[in-house]
Order: sequence, then C-alpha cells, then structure tokens
Amino acid sequence: MQAILALDQGTTSSRAILFDERARVLAVAQREYRQFYPQPGWVEQSAEEIWTTQIGVAAEAIAQVPGVEIAAIAITNQRETTVLWDRTTGRPVANAIVWQDRRTADACDALRARGLEPLFRERTGLVLDSYFSGTKLRWLLDHVEDTANLAFGTIDSWLIWKLTGGRSHLTDPTNASRTLMFDIRRRVWDDELLSILRIPRTLLPEVGPSSGILARTAEGLPIPAGIPIAGVAGDQQAALFGQRCTRAGMAKNTYGTGSFLVMNTGDEVVASTHGLLSTIACGAHGGGAGERPQYALEGSVFVTGAAIKWLRDGLKIIATSADIEPLAASVPDSGGVVFVPAFTGLGAPHWDSHARGTIAGLTLGSTSAHLARAALEAIALLSADVLAAMRRDSGLALTELRVDGGAAANDLLMQIQADLAGVPVVRSSTKESTALGAACLAALAIGFWSESDIDGQWHAERVFMPAMTEDARAAKIAAWHRAVERAKS
Repeated sequence: MQAILALDQGTTSSRAILFDERARVLAVAQREYRQFYPQPGWVEQSAEEIWTTQIGVAAEAIAQVPGVEIAAIAITNQRETTVLWDRTTGRPVANAIVWQDRRTADACDALRARGLEPLFRERTGLVLDSYFSGTKLRWLLDHVEDTANLAFGTIDSWLIWKLTGGRSHLTDPTNASRTLMFDIRRRVWDDELLSILRIPRTLLPEVGPSSGILARTAEGLPIPAGIPIAGVAGDQQAALFGQRCTRAGMAKNTYGTGSFLVMNTGDEVVASTHGLLSTIACGAHGGGAGERPQYALEGSVFVTGAAIKWLRDGLKIIATSADIEPLAASVPDSGGVVFVPAFTGLGAPHWDSHARGTIAGLTLGSTSAHLARAALEAIALLSADVLAAMRRDSGLALTELRVDGGAAANDLLMQIQADLAGVPVVRSSTKESTALGAACLAALAIGFWSESDIDGQWHAERVFMPAMTEDARAAKIAAWHRAVERAKS
C-alpha cells in the first residue's frame, strides 16, 4: 500500500496524516507542544520541540499502518512564525517568535511613519504589521550575540532543513509571500525591502515550487530515507486548494486558533483598498519559476478558537470547548452583549495592533449563556467584515463560503455565520482540508493523483442557508461596529 504523508504543523500541535490512493485517511497522530508568553503580547515556541513532536507523530502515523510505503511527504504549516538557527549546529539561537506575537508593533509603526507602507504593500501585498515575519527576524537579529552563519526560515523551512539533515534550505512561494520580504509579482526576494529591514540575503531560503520534488529525507531519522518532499504550502493556501477553491471568486474560511478567509482572485494580483492582503495561492502548476501563479485575497482574524479557549480556561464558564454550543443555544440571542475578542489586536480589515478585548452591552440580566452566544457571533462577525471587504476589493460575487477547521463542526456557529455573512456556508465532508490540500500538491508532483482525481474527492457534508432578514443583519452589524470602535487603540 502506498500513501502520502502530510505533516500539518499548527500553532498548538504537530500532526501527521496518511492518505491512501483514494484520499482516505489511513492514520492520524497528533501531539501538542508548549507555548511561552514571556511578556504581555509576546508569544514564543521551541523550534526544537516543534521538530521533535513533528517527526515523532510522523513515525507514529507510519507505524499505525504496517507495510505502508510513503510515496511522498507534504508539509503545511503555521506561516509567519519565525525561526533563526545556526547552520553549523542546526540548533535554533532563540525561541521561535509566533505569528500572534505583537512585540514588533512599534517597529512597524516606525516604518509606517517613514512613509514606507505603500512600498511594502505594492511589492508584498501585505500591510506593515507585526503579524509578518520580516520585523520578527529583525528583532531576533538585534537580540542574538553572534549573527554569523545563521539561517532564517518559517516553519516549513525549518522542517525541510531537519528532514534533509541540513542539506536543504528551502521554502515555497506561499510561505515566502508572508514575510514582508518577497515580491509577489516577480516572485523573488526583494533587495530594497531587505535593505530597509536590514536583513542579509544570505539568511534566506531558496524559493522552490509548492508542487514539485524539492528534496528527499535524510538517513538517520525515525522515518525512511529518500522519501521525496513534494508538496509545501502555508496552511491557509493549502486549505484553499484542499477545498477546491481553484477559480476566481471561490472562497474558504478555516476556523482554528484564528480564522483565515481566503478568496481566489485568479492570475492577477488584486490590490486591496479595504485592509485585506494580496497573497500567492498554490495550485497544480506548482508555482515554480517561469510559471504563472494564482493569487488570492486574504483576511486574517487573530482570535477564533482562542476566544472559546479563554471562556474555558480564563473565565471557566465552560468545561470543554464543545460546551459552548449548547450553552449559547440555551438563549435566543446575546441579549445585547457584544464581545470583541481583540486579545492580540485586530487583524483584517481593521489592522490595529493596539486594540484589546472588549465586552459591551452588559446588564444585570446578562448571563454566561449570553456571553457564549456573543462569542460565537463575534467569530462570525469578524469573518463577515472580511467577506464584505473581499467583495468590495475584488468586484467578484461570492455565491458560497466553504468552511473547515475545528469550529466548523459547531452547527450553531455555522448557521450564525450564514446569517451574518448573507451567503450559504458549505461544510466539507473532509475535516482535513489543510492537510489534504498539501497532500494534493505532493500527489500531483509525483503523479499519485490527477486533477480530476482531486476534484472527485471533494464533497459537501452540509449546507447552512441564511435565515436572517436584511434589517436584522444590518442592525447586528451596526452594533458590532460600534463595539469594535471602542476596542481600538
């Protein structure tokens, strides 16, 4: 039996999934790892722990299917998390700085004050925000003693380095496009931006295709040597591909620690004027040099599952994350409570690093059920703001929203999302869209699956139709926007 091994390296856990010739899941292994919060707004991880958990679950998944032959490895990853390591020892020189980390907000403000944001936006499609890797890397270089012989990478690069025994320092266009250092039209590292950020080009990985044989596994690992690493994509682009949003105007939302909405805009970069990001999407073409890539608009909501986790661990009003659905369903509405979960600032389309969490509309009649309902509404409203911006920027009509991720299993949330976005919400029968998307890229590269095979593997599990009136939707959104203004700065 042959299988594709997908390594899904997420914000809170490392996962490995085996897909057979018909895209069925043969095995899953998962391990959580630690998060560190040295100061308010700072979020760090151990890159070594990421590696040991990721290679550990890879070996565990393979061991679950005796006799399986791994045809290729696919990697999908949390994207902007920044790792800096020594090329000689192969060891990180500091903890990885996570995409949620806000320590470089002031540095971004300083670049913006110099009038540089239009240049960064035009070249990279991104806004100047501490979310992205470039200023994180600059911070690390300013705080390590010896900067000689170092290598920078997002998590995909770090895993490829370790999987190949330090022979390959690579990334793909989807991850490179999230660094503030990559020209998404020319698809090269941009020397002018590197100069502004004071980043030596020698630190950076080579950019290879998202679908193509980039490298092979080394000897001495707990998995077989010589396996081709043939598919690499940042988690949200992988999910877009796994959801088969391969035509302009198709969009998906992944509900994880945060929410990530991505709309395919075809083969042209759509420059956003409403706070969205223009980014590179992955596809069957591979995205290598000389090939015409697909592009996308993206809006990142920093807090989704993290808001539910806060209700569980911080306020302790629920015992498990799954408890939020029956608690929220026990009341017909939020009773006027509006919750803006801006714990780490606000992402698209607001982009306020200094915003903080706010609860408005409390009365003596407010209960934990009202707050739970307000939390689900907040998740949906943050996403609805992004979808509205996508429509305005692209001029494309959105006919449905495809959804995946942990919170997509919450039926009440999905109905609220359909009501507040005003479009059908389509939940895929495949719960592993991100890992499957990366697996598809690897499978195409080695001829394991064809495009038609992949199209035939996608099915809708349930469709949630909007049931809210236009007047009720407008009133809810207006109250939401008043609360968002109170949360800012």
